[in-house]
Amino acid sequence: MTTRERAAELDARFSSPDATPTSWETAREALSQAEIYWLSTVRPDGRPHVTPLVAVWQDDALYFCTGPTEQKANNLAHNAHCILTTGCNAFAEGLDLVVEGDARQVSDERLLQSLAAQWKTKYDWPFDVRDGAFFGDGGRADVYEVKPAKVLGFGKGEPFTQTRWRF
Repeated sequence: MTTRERAAELDARFSSPDATPTSWETAREALSQAEIYWLSTVRPDGRPHVTPLVAVWQDDALYFCTGPTEQKANNLAHNAHCILTTGCNAFAEGLDLVVEGDARQVSDERLLQSLAAQWKTKYDWPFDVRDGAFFGDGGRADVYEVKPAKVLGFGKGEPFTQTRWRF
């Protein structure tokens, strides 16, 4: 599937005076190459829940998996709104990204086969696909898709930038 360039909006309030927006191509590449992401969800009682996980970027969406009884799955069953973040733990270098969207469980066998191949390539983590889910050493893992509603990018170092892409 073809990805299209997104208009990048620089927020001058939080950017260096000589900054230019980060390109969507740069952000998309960072989303694709990141190894660890942080998923933020909301528990049914309103308390936040944040957990690290692995994910893959395909066709303008992030995909992650989790066991059907894990806290994040329970939270998403109650409220699909979530945020995935990734980036660098340094102050003066790197690009931090915040992806806002709704998580939707996917079960299409063809899509799952493609995603399983990416998990194997990216993480050397093999999954079998059956019954609309991944299966591995840990048992069943349901797969979720997050298509971005908005992405924020925080370029660190000189120049500092804050860029927004809308979907």
